[in-house]
Amino acid sequence: MTHSKTALLLIDVQASFPARNYWDEDLAHDWRPRQRAVLNAAQAHNIPVIRILHEEPGSQGPFDPDYGLIRPLDDFNDDVAVTYHKRAHNAFTDTSLGDWLREHGIERLAISGIRTEQCCETTARMASDLGFSVDFISDATLTFPMTRHGITWSADDIKARTELVLEGRFARIISTHDMINEWQNTRE
Repeated sequence: MTHSKTALLLIDVQASFPARNYWDEDLAHDWRPRQRAVLNAAQAHNIPVIRILHEEPGSQGPFDPDYGLIRPLDDFNDDVAVTYHKRAHNAFTDTSLGDWLREHGIERLAISGIRTEQCCETTARMASDLGFSVDFISDATLTFPMTRHGITWSADDIKARTELVLEGRFARIISTHDMINEWQNTRE
């Protein structure tokens, strides 16, 4: 594997999320340094970074482009190779991401961003189905507790479930530390 065949997806790391009522700054505080580290490492090793932004036109909420929050989250407005705006949960269905990746010889995707079990997981599944190798940098993804039928699953529970269903089927689960070390040790 060479870096020239790898790209980092920065999924939905956007200003819309802090405007949602479930945003938890304590969880975000723990996630930010890992997201920053993987982004910095990709840049240092000339791995293209692809920004994905989610939008929901007409929703009259933080994902509605009219609200002005479809922009990078503060401190993550780095220059990137390309930016795509999506309306689907995965980054492929309604964008030309797959074409861009093929045109640039990308075979492996490193996935990071917000929300672990939603847009990050669905993008990992779709990427795998499209023939890409996928590194799911789980600790560089962020999610929040969810409640259903009176039962609350913590962010850690949700991440563990996501890792369980992706590992060995759709993606390789890897930590920020191990991904960065791998990029540092890979020779072109």
